[in-house]
Amino acid sequence: MTGFSAVPDGFRSGFACFVGRPNAGKSTLTNALIGQKIAITSSRPQTTRHAIRGILHRPDAQLVVVDTPGLHKPRTLLGSRLNDVVRETWAEVDVIGFCVPADAPVGRGDEFIVNELRSVAGRTPVLGVVTKTDLAQPEQIVERLTQLTNLMDFAEVVPCSAVDGFQVDLLSNLLVDRLPEGPPLYPDGELTDEPEETLVAELIREAALEGVRDEMPHSIAVVIEEMVPREGRHEKAAPMLNVHANIYVERQSQKGIMIGKGGERLRQVGTDSRRQIEALLGTKVFLDLHVKIAKDWQRDPKQLRKLGF
Repeated sequence: MTGFSAVPDGFRSGFACFVGRPNAGKSTLTNALIGQKIAITSSRPQTTRHAIRGILHRPDAQLVVVDTPGLHKPRTLLGSRLNDVVRETWAEVDVIGFCVPADAPVGRGDEFIVNELRSVAGRTPVLGVVTKTDLAQPEQIVERLTQLTNLMDFAEVVPCSAVDGFQVDLLSNLLVDRLPEGPPLYPDGELTDEPEETLVAELIREAALEGVRDEMPHSIAVVIEEMVPREGRHEKAAPMLNVHANIYVERQSQKGIMIGKGGERLRQVGTDSRRQIEALLGTKVFLDLHVKIAKDWQRDPKQLRKLGF
């Protein structure tokens, strides 16, 4: 870990968070701002289950971006706890970005979130952010900006695209402008304060989400049982990390789907996630995956605690 650099006059540092309904592009935008993959992404709603912090280092500022789960009408105890994470996060940050996707109309879910945001808008600036402009026609973007402006008196309203980089730098500037002056909160070069085990578990879950349908995405949880250097390697061989992880689902039928015919699907999850884990950690990885059943874990307080919620 590197240390802190000298801080110039007028340096700003603080926290921003992105909020919005599920699948509004918050995680992809977080990764684009930081310049590296910190939060997992998926086309599946409610992918994010933790408040993931990414750290943007600039000559004039340090911006800590908190990606939050999508705020939604909960159907399970897990859903209620994820909503609590969102509310706790936005109560503690310096600036909030409320995200709506350009390719989908503003709806009742957005109105619900804005009504809650009004309780903090008096003390915390809220920016309206239209995401995914790369997926929308110009007239759709204009319509979304108009709808957003009519929802609430935002400090700023900005369209952007994390995919093609459109106005991501502008959004960064608008967020930084609303941070207090102060020294950096994290050392140079640190991109997240998440434990490696959490990031590895998330990358495995991201791979497991691909190709599943219906209620299955919400039923998947991943727990890292062990991450240790492999012993007995030849002294000239590259270091290798042994990662043993369990993928939890809620029912026997889901276990069969996750493993796949002849174990084919689980092998694919292992291949896809190992590639991402090796890129994250910068070392070779031996990944040992097992699928287990935690019956109805989303509704069971004891199981939720065991799985880290």
